[in-house]
Amino acid sequence: VFGHISYRSDWELVKVDFRPSFPRECTDDDYESWELTNLQGDRCIMGQQRSFRKRKISSWCIKGRSFTSALTSRVCECANSDFLCDYGFERSALKSESSKCFADFWFNPEAPPEDCVLGQAYSSSTGYRKVVSNVCEGGVDLQQNLAQHMCPLIAPKGLQISIREESLAVKPGEDVTFIVRQEQGDVLNTKYQVDLGDGFKAIYVNLTMTGEPIRHRYENPGIYRVSVKAENVAGHDEAVVFIQVNSPLQALNLEVVPVIGRNQEVNLTAIILPKNPNLTVFYWWIGNKLQPLLTLESFLVTKFAETGDVRITVQASCGSSMLQDSKVVHVFDHFHVLPLKFTKHLDAYNPDIPEWREDVGRVVTRLLAKETNIPEETLLTVVKPGLPTTADLHVLLPVKQPKRKRSVTSLKRIEAIKQALNAHNISFFLRGGYWVLVTLADSDSDSQRIGGGSGYWAIVVLFVICLVAVGAFILYKFKRQ
Repeated sequence: VFGHISYRSDWELVKVDFRPSFPRECTDDDYESWELTNLQGDRCIMGQQRSFRKRKISSWCIKGRSFTSALTSRVCECANSDFLCDYGFERSALKSESSKCFADFWFNPEAPPEDCVLGQAYSSSTGYRKVVSNVCEGGVDLQQNLAQHMCPLIAPKGLQISIREESLAVKPGEDVTFIVRQEQGDVLNTKYQVDLGDGFKAIYVNLTMTGEPIRHRYENPGIYRVSVKAENVAGHDEAVVFIQVNSPLQALNLEVVPVIGRNQEVNLTAIILPKNPNLTVFYWWIGNKLQPLLTLESFLVTKFAETGDVRITVQASCGSSMLQDSKVVHVFDHFHVLPLKFTKHLDAYNPDIPEWREDVGRVVTRLLAKETNIPEETLLTVVKPGLPTTADLHVLLPVKQPKRKRSVTSLKRIEAIKQALNAHNISFFLRGGYWVLVTLADSDSDSQRIGGGSGYWAIVVLFVICLVAVGAFILYKFKRQ
């Protein structure tokens, strides 16, 4: 006996020797026979009758290691209790017919099995089957008189097509292995029409029986509809799968205007290489939101209701590849925009890529700050995509500057920048021996004032003045009366 004496004790082992209590070993006279029966008193259990020997209660002796309890065993004749209802059958609910098995409503006992081949025979169940491991012989046979049927031509059913690699997105030039399976129906007399979507078509025989895979290679990106149609005289079935063939993403760049006015629409554009139209999904995170916006287009139009810095993050997912880029957008109530242009020979050196535009913008901002003595952090040059090469100069207002001085200081800065640009003092050297001049672009107004804060309050003040005037006029009329 082993265990714990208390909850905190170690394991304890107690050995008890009972040998001194038994004076002798048992002999044959100390045993008697015993037959195994069930609760109903039936001696035939699982088709056989077995008898055992056990020690008499009056015999006080040791059995010994060589003792065997089994004596005899003989096979019984089969009875109704040795059979159960076969698959698709169940016992009758009526007490008078409780021993009979009837086919369930959903089961057809004469239907051919799934692996039935044309020309072969099959047996339909009588509704009974012998209990597993039951060894009874003769007697009652509820499985006799099985009806024999010839296998008919069965229409294909449960046709499936899949990819061995279990990936529906592949690269151009990558080997793809298609596997075709069929759950039911004849396979020897069935033709399989295979269409891989890129012009390859073929007819196969015994495709699902041999298990031979279909190997193919797609050279061009796109979406391909792969279909397999199995057809014989009895009917047909079809399976379809869509394959995405795309190149892995190599580069992703998020283009967005870094400065935007509050409640103004801004276009967020994601540029990917290589371009996979209709194959890339874009996830957009704006600010600290955890739930992204999903689009199939590479752009998103949105607004910002609050001022401050807002981080924009985009993820591009194409097949098994995914890239991410992030930019910060500064949202202001007030700032000025000056359109800029460059000398024409700059267009010949413009590769129209984001990195080049950012470099040119930083150069122009640094030169303007140096020429006008305006803090560089309040200037931002954004070179626009496309040709001819143009840019927008954003003149920002210091955050800590008093409101009453903002308009005067801002106008002074605008005038200083205009004078510097009109004097052609802003230029930089271009590789190839050219100097690039930066000037103001031709427009109806040299600068634009962005931000609706002051205009909104002017309208409110004007409305209040009108309201007070109307109230005074009404009071004056009532007072006269």
